[in-house]
Amino acid sequence: MAKQYTEKSLLVPDHVITCLMMSELENRCGQHWLLNGFPRTLGQAKALDKICEVDPVISLNIPFETLKGCLSCRWIHPPSGRVYNLDFNPPHVHGIDDVTGEPLVQQEDDKPEAVAARLRQYKDVAKPVIELYKSQGVLHQFSGMEMNKIWPYVYTFLKQDHTYSIQRSILTLPSGRTRKRWSFIQLCV
Repeated sequence: MAKQYTEKSLLVPDHVITCLMMSELENRCGQHWLLNGFPRTLGQAKALDKICEVDPVISLNIPFETLKGCLSCRWIHPPSGRVYNLDFNPPHVHGIDDVTGEPLVQQEDDKPEAVAARLRQYKDVAKPVIELYKSQGVLHQFSGMEMNKIWPYVYTFLKQDHTYSIQRSILTLPSGRTRKRWSFIQLCV
C-alpha cells in the first residue's frame, strides 16, 4: 500500500504509516528499539506518545542542498537491498554491486528532482514534530554541513549519556530509508 506513494515521491499518509507502526511497536512491548522514518508528522508523534514514552529524539540540522546532494547520490542493489552512496560509500566499480557484480539502480525517488520535492514536503510536516519533542525536553539537536562530521557528536552523545538508558529512541531520515539501523529527524536550514 505504501509503494503507491513512494513511487510518486510522496510521503506515505499518516493513517497508513501510523497503523503499520503502531501494530509493529505493540508487538515489541518491553523490547529496546530505535525508529527510522517515524514519526514524521504531528499526528504520528501523538499516536506514538499514546503507546510509549520516547527518549531521546535527535534532530540533525543540515542544509537543504547538502541533503539533496547526499540523497541524490544513492544507488541500490535491488535483490539484496545493499545501498551505495557515490560520495561516501561508492561501489568499487561505478554502477556495479561489489558482492554480485550485478548492476545498481537509482530509484525514481532518489533522483534529484524527486528528492527536492520530498525534502520540501518533509520540512513543512517535520517542524511541529520537532517543536513537540522540544517542549517535552527530549529533543537533542546537532547542526553541520556534512552528516559524516555530525555523526561523531551524535555517537558520543548516545554512548556517554544513553548507553544503558536508551529504551525507546527516535531518529528519522526524510527519505525513510534505513541507515545502518540509525536514522535522523533532519530539518533543512
